[in-house]
Amino acid sequence: MKRLVIASLFASAVLGAQAEVYTDSARVRSAEPQYENINVPRNECTSHWVDERGGRGDYERQGAQVGPDRRYGGAIVGGLAGGVIGHQIGGGSGKDAATALGVMLGAIAGDRMENDGQRDQQVQYDNRPYEVSQREVKRCRTVYDTQTRITGYRVAYEYRGQNYSTFMRTNPGNSLPVRVSVEPIQP
Repeated sequence: MKRLVIASLFASAVLGAQAEVYTDSARVRSAEPQYENINVPRNECTSHWVDERGGRGDYERQGAQVGPDRRYGGAIVGGLAGGVIGHQIGGGSGKDAATALGVMLGAIAGDRMENDGQRDQQVQYDNRPYEVSQREVKRCRTVYDTQTRITGYRVAYEYRGQNYSTFMRTNPGNSLPVRVSVEPIQP
């Protein structure tokens, strides 16, 4: 039995050594591109402005400056102008009352004209003044774009009257090199 197995192995080795391998050219009948869809991630960011409230005391403790201070020049000038106008309108004992009323109304009007721009920056919250400021908030998220790309080509070719097909990474063109192996058939 051992002799038979050894003889079979020796005969196959001898016959295998007689096989001849060479390259030839086959005619390409078609090369169809093969596609795949891939998801490509990218960041998409948006930004918007939000109002932020900060306590006046908090800012002062941190050493930061809290906007422009209230100005009183408008109240003083308005009070003087109102007093002069009130004094000219009133007559007799009503002159003093008209002057006092003119001083008060002029001071209020002058104060409002002088400090009107600061009114938008300061908001009363829990009876404490808060400074309103804006800051930019940026939000990003990952979105996926689907892209189609060629992964290779399904190639149909003909060699000596026989049709074959294979998958290749590149387009082979009009002809395709093939490896041909010839070995004798054992009867």
